[in-house]
Amino acid sequence: MIATVKDGRITKLQGDPNHPITRGALCERTKNYVRRVEDPDRLTTPLIRTGTVNPKSPRSAFKEITWEEALELCASKLIQFRRESGPESIFHYQCGGSLGILKKLNGWFFDSFGPCTTKRGNICDGPGYAAQELDFGSSESNDLSDLENAETILLWGKNPNVSNVHLIPFLKQALKRNTKLISINPIRHATSRTCDLVIQPRPGTDPFLALALAGVLFEKGMVDSGAAKWCENLPEYRAMVECRTPSDWLKPTGVELSVVEKLAELYGSGPATILCGWGMQRRANGGACIRLLDSLAGISGNIGIPGAGVSFYCGRTSGFNLSFLKGVAAVPRTLSEPRLGAEIMAAHDPPVRMVWVTCANPVVMLPDSGKVAQALQSREFTVVSDSFLTDTAQCADLVLPTTTMLEEDDLIGSYGHYWISDVRKVVEPAKGARSDLEIFTQLAERTGIGAAFPYDEEGWKERIVRDLEPLGISPKRLRKESVRKPFAPKVVFEGRKFPTPTGKMNLIHKLPTSVPSPSPEFPLYLLSNSISSTQGSQASNGAQTGPTEARIHPETAAAIGKGQISDGESAVLESEWGNLKVEVIFDDRVHPEAVVVPKGGWHFRGRSANALIAARVTDLGEGACYLDETVRLRPAAR
Repeated sequence: MIATVKDGRITKLQGDPNHPITRGALCERTKNYVRRVEDPDRLTTPLIRTGTVNPKSPRSAFKEITWEEALELCASKLIQFRRESGPESIFHYQCGGSLGILKKLNGWFFDSFGPCTTKRGNICDGPGYAAQELDFGSSESNDLSDLENAETILLWGKNPNVSNVHLIPFLKQALKRNTKLISINPIRHATSRTCDLVIQPRPGTDPFLALALAGVLFEKGMVDSGAAKWCENLPEYRAMVECRTPSDWLKPTGVELSVVEKLAELYGSGPATILCGWGMQRRANGGACIRLLDSLAGISGNIGIPGAGVSFYCGRTSGFNLSFLKGVAAVPRTLSEPRLGAEIMAAHDPPVRMVWVTCANPVVMLPDSGKVAQALQSREFTVVSDSFLTDTAQCADLVLPTTTMLEEDDLIGSYGHYWISDVRKVVEPAKGARSDLEIFTQLAERTGIGAAFPYDEEGWKERIVRDLEPLGISPKRLRKESVRKPFAPKVVFEGRKFPTPTGKMNLIHKLPTSVPSPSPEFPLYLLSNSISSTQGSQASNGAQTGPTEARIHPETAAAIGKGQISDGESAVLESEWGNLKVEVIFDDRVHPEAVVVPKGGWHFRGRSANALIAARVTDLGEGACYLDETVRLRPAAR
């Protein structure tokens, strides 16, 4: 990104036209990020709780204190709890935040001070990452430029217009080459209009669609004759696939056999690439779902050759020297991220006495929002570092105001490609805000571990880039340009060689479980999806007023509302665990068995979809089953 600054203020934020992937473009939410930097609701001084939070005026429950007072209080509490109950009584929770590499140093503080309790699992990519580690030995993707070699591209559960806008130019170039583009998604999206084939399976049935497709590939002799050379467990996988007919596999999906036969023709003729969205793995069978897509690539030969593969993840931190971080392997105790509220409250010998939250808003972003809030509020001392008084910050005893990504130096990788960049602050931090690194460096001195933080930002960058310098990547070079990681291949697993113990990929051969089925009482799947305008819960205060939108198919309204649910009117969205007031929007792009609400609604404003979602864990990777919740709509009281 490039920021234009005049008189100390950012007047424009744009993409870097010289970046080979982003090519000068930014997504809508990032273009508007300057508003976040200058938002009048930003915190500018540490806040300590003095009373109970009133949702109409959350700030009134806190009073301002100085940074000196705040840091001394934090240091004394950390030392007290470590002395009295051991470091495992202190829990540090961190999620993605700005995704800056230096944010890893937040965990380094708690490693060095304890090590303290940390989370396990991953609500973002856990099941998919674990699935590909099992199958391929690593979770990496082909370079985006390799799409030029694909004859067919499957957007399986992926909506580029919202979640991957920098992919769109590559798709447009593919269409010009007459590449076949396929969308598989319970929601039709903007890219669907340009697809050669659009498939809308029932929510949660992607694994069974994949099994049906595999069955058709076997029936039509479209399995690569050399598959046994690079696929482990091929006979067992085939037996699993053929224990039912393709038509039987398709029964829960709502997809016709003729559609899957067309899909098989396009995919089986290859080379074909599957680009995975992340929603599919957020179900009870999420890991199995990704494994079944991997297996399709294995048996059809669409792996390890140009134009083919299953792209889920690009190693964001690979190549950076983070070996000094101890992580989960060294901590005395871990808590499950998707079940965080319950696990904090159930922890004993010792109990969790202190919680510190960085780079995250778990009350909004984790399932069972109410229990997460209860867990944080019931600890002896909770600290939240944030730029705003979020739902999570409102649960804190102490809130520390932090900088935004435009006000601090860092390094950055990427989820979607292999280029790394240096981040330079473009304006001075808002008055009173401090970076996480500054906070923990000063806290390290106060808690007797100052030697663990010997560097400033530039020193840490040099430390973390050290392993890349023999490859020609130095902090000095990164200050001038973004650089592609030279060790990242254009085609992963080229030659169909895999970093597994056998050198082969592992085909799944155990049937996936089914996800919870809708019932007459709760007939709809709740899909809480990303939206273009905001990242996670980072909407402005003004955008979080009134009821949240709930999009449903018009046929759904007619079937469940008996004429009482109308377009644009209020209704109540209910699960077994809670309810939200919503505004109903008719949208014929939504599957008739789904209701779609925006991700990231604020809990204290009654807009958090996660307040309706039970804290359940996926089959692999300890992710959260966000998309398994079933709900109902009823007319609001008039």
